[in-house]
Amino acid sequence: MVTSARPAPGGGDGRLVVPALAACMVLLLAAGWLLSGHLVSGVPPLAVAAGRTATAFVVIMVIASLTPRGRGGARTAAGRPRAVAVLAFLGFFAYYSGTLLGTRYVGASRVGLIVSLLPCVTFVIGILAFREPSSRRKVLGTVLAGAGAIGFLLADGAASAGPGSDGGDATLLAGGALAFGGTLTYALYGYVYRQHMSDVPALAALPAVTGAGTLMLGLTALLFVPLGGVSAADWGGVAVLGAVLTAPVFLISHELILRKGPLFTSALGLVVPFLVRLGEWGLGTAAAPGALPVLLIVASAAGVWLTVGGRRRAGAAVPARPRAEGDSGTDTASQTESENDRPDHRASATAEALPPRSPS
Repeated sequence: MVTSARPAPGGGDGRLVVPALAACMVLLLAAGWLLSGHLVSGVPPLAVAAGRTATAFVVIMVIASLTPRGRGGARTAAGRPRAVAVLAFLGFFAYYSGTLLGTRYVGASRVGLIVSLLPCVTFVIGILAFREPSSRRKVLGTVLAGAGAIGFLLADGAASAGPGSDGGDATLLAGGALAFGGTLTYALYGYVYRQHMSDVPALAALPAVTGAGTLMLGLTALLFVPLGGVSAADWGGVAVLGAVLTAPVFLISHELILRKGPLFTSALGLVVPFLVRLGEWGLGTAAAPGALPVLLIVASAAGVWLTVGGRRRAGAAVPARPRAEGDSGTDTASQTESENDRPDHRASATAEALPPRSPS
């Protein structure tokens, strides 16, 4: 299990753990967006959302059940059905529906860039609804990131449009709005999680939330989506997306948050739009990116970096206390999770946050 151990201080192997985890998460996120873009070209987006959530739920549930702490936390989370239902709607039903529908119309690279704005969206929600502190740097970063994302959405033209796009500005804006709506609900998820699940270990809360999300998406897909035309190969791709590319991102991002903090983990998402755009070009699904789109991605990434780089190192990892032999270290992990319990700290964040996520 990814979160089962901490590197020994000063150990040579320990210095390589964070770079290795960071590289794995970025590659998994980029691969997830590319696979999502491929799948929605032939599979209804809601079917992709339901299938990936279901397979991710199975993997996460199995991992959480391996430890007594995970089992106890899962029971605690399941005992709060209203909070679980709201979190499932915001973080899975609305988020995956919006981003995957958006991917169908504007392409994976555009949606990945929009999702990378999550720290900025969280910042704006915090100011408007929760009276969170602000700063000129964060405001400037949010404006720059938003302008860069909108500019890229329009400047890249039809080069990286989704399979359902006609290349028109109206379609691009509609797809962008769907993706932004999903990102907005993902940001709200963080605040709701803080209010109702902050005392539950992050990994332990995920089985209940992903299970409820699976029910919501599954019922919607069964009622409104024609599933008869989905081939076995497509369902296999959806299963890979959920089990191989989505669930591991939740686990790796959780470990990175414990080791380096939520801001470091969020910042990793800035690399993902570049990789996705290059991946689309390399796979032949999009033309080579021009200089202006690349500059706009850079501007958006710089804006997000300004936003997450606040006036204090809130994302710094909490030093682990020395512990006696036989101490499991769970108290230290609990303390670290408590220190990192912030509205921009989605415990399962992707860079898709945290995905995200991520497509995840």
